[in-house]
Amino acid sequence: MQEGTALLKTHISKRIFLEDDEFEHFLSFFSPKIVKKRQYIIQPDFIPSHRNFVTKGAMRAYIIDASGNEHTIQFAIENWWITDYNAYIYQKPATMFVMAQEDSTILQVNRENEIKLKALNPKFETFFRIMAERSTAYMQRRVIERLTLSAEERYRQFLDKYPLMVNRFPQYSIASYIGVTTEFLSRMRKDRLGR
Repeated sequence: MQEGTALLKTHISKRIFLEDDEFEHFLSFFSPKIVKKRQYIIQPDFIPSHRNFVTKGAMRAYIIDASGNEHTIQFAIENWWITDYNAYIYQKPATMFVMAQEDSTILQVNRENEIKLKALNPKFETFFRIMAERSTAYMQRRVIERLTLSAEERYRQFLDKYPLMVNRFPQYSIASYIGVTTEFLSRMRKDRLGR
C-alpha cells in the first residue's frame, strides 16, 4: 500500500501541488484493492462505482460487438487510471468490461467520494479537471488517428508511445486497440522484424 500511495502522490504532484496534509486528506477517500489476473472490476449492465488508479499490474477495458468481436478501448498499467468513464460519471449501466490482465493492485475512489473531494478543496477539483481534459484530448487523438493514419502508422505510433505495453498485453488486444485483425498485426510484426 505504501508503494502505491507514493506512486499516486508523484502522479498528483506532476499536475498540482498539495501539502502533505492535503495529500493525506485526499488519500483518505481512496481504498486499496487487489485484483487477480482475469478478474473483472467492471462488467456491462452493472453501474461502475469506482475510478481506479493502477499502482501495480495491467488492466484492459474492452467492448464486445454484436458479432462477438472484442474491441480494446483502453489499456492501463502503473500510474494510469481506468474505468468505464461514461457509465461512472453518469452512474448508468456499463457497456465495457474492465479486466485485470495481470495480478494488479489499484486504488479506488467511488463517485460519491470524488464529488465530496471536489467540493472540499479547489486543488482537488483542479486535479480532476486536468484529468478530464487529458482524457478528452487522448480520446480525440485516438479518433483522429483511427480516421487518418494507416494501420502500419497506428501500430508504429503505438510502439513509440507505449513501449512498456507491448509485452504485457496479448497480441489480439493490441490488434483490436489499433483496429486491425490479429493476423494483420502478426504480418506487420514479421515485416517489421524482417527489415
